[in-house]
Amino acid sequence: MAPKVSKADKKIAYDKKLCNLLDEYTQVLVAVADNVGSTQLQNIRSALRGDSVVLMGKNTMMKRSIRIHSENTGNKAILALIDLLVGNVGLIFTKGDLKEVTEEVAKFKVGAPARVGLVAPIDVIVPPGNTGLDPSQTSFFQVLNIPTKINKGTVEIVTPVELIKKGDKVGSSEAALLSKLGIRPFSYGLVVTKVYDNGSVFSPEVLDLTEDDLIVKFAMGVSMVTSLALAISYPTLAAAPHMFINAYKNVLAVAVATDYSFPLADKVKEYLADPSKFAVAVAAPVAAGSGAAPVAAAAKEEEKKEEPADESDDDLGFSLFD
Repeated sequence: MAPKVSKADKKIAYDKKLCNLLDEYTQVLVAVADNVGSTQLQNIRSALRGDSVVLMGKNTMMKRSIRIHSENTGNKAILALIDLLVGNVGLIFTKGDLKEVTEEVAKFKVGAPARVGLVAPIDVIVPPGNTGLDPSQTSFFQVLNIPTKINKGTVEIVTPVELIKKGDKVGSSEAALLSKLGIRPFSYGLVVTKVYDNGSVFSPEVLDLTEDDLIVKFAMGVSMVTSLALAISYPTLAAAPHMFINAYKNVLAVAVATDYSFPLADKVKEYLADPSKFAVAVAAPVAAGSGAAPVAAAAKEEEKKEEPADESDDDLGFSLFD
């Protein structure tokens, strides 16, 4: 018979395992394990086996091991994990893709009944329809103000009813009714709440960002930097083109208002002196794009065709005076 392992030996073994994982892995998912059973947890471990390790334990023990390991190795980055160890949480050490591992963990959810005193994680709505219960069970529905009718000897719910709201505690009547109806409204599993990546800590929602989302956010950042740089007249790569254009506008305004001039200003002054030139310049491309050129060409072609007839007529008339 194998000797019984003492609590002290278990703590030493746990501390060694955690320290080895901290040395081997740089990516850690922090997951809440409320209402997660041992069988469910074992299934998650099996699914992640190969590139990930799930480690559960007491927060005080994990914090102590992380703090001591940081002092011994000089790795200050892992101290960021200490603030994340709040509540019933576990650590998933992984070398795989963070998004894929998070999605794999989310697959293992198990339906659970509404127990008395449990805080509802979602709204619970009882759908309309035949319940299969005999008329003697109508008292449950009356207490909860659920409209019913008797149809073919069974109780039928007339309209959908919001039985429990998210955040409310489940009462005894609600729990009994859901049990009688065979409804298991809640589902539980490991829920990733934070992501640790080599010292950086961020929300798992960041993993859902696409390249398009990143481009939009980057463009917004560049726009804000540009606006700030222009407001305080601080040159940056993003603001420089706008500064040059604004400076050119100022110089052009001075040239137009004074006798000072330069080649580009001369053209502007010419348009201001004779606005009709500007109208012609604008109308020409429009006319070309609208098909006016083919019409003009056709008109010229017709004139050319008429010219020989006109010349022969002129020759016929004036030849009498030769």
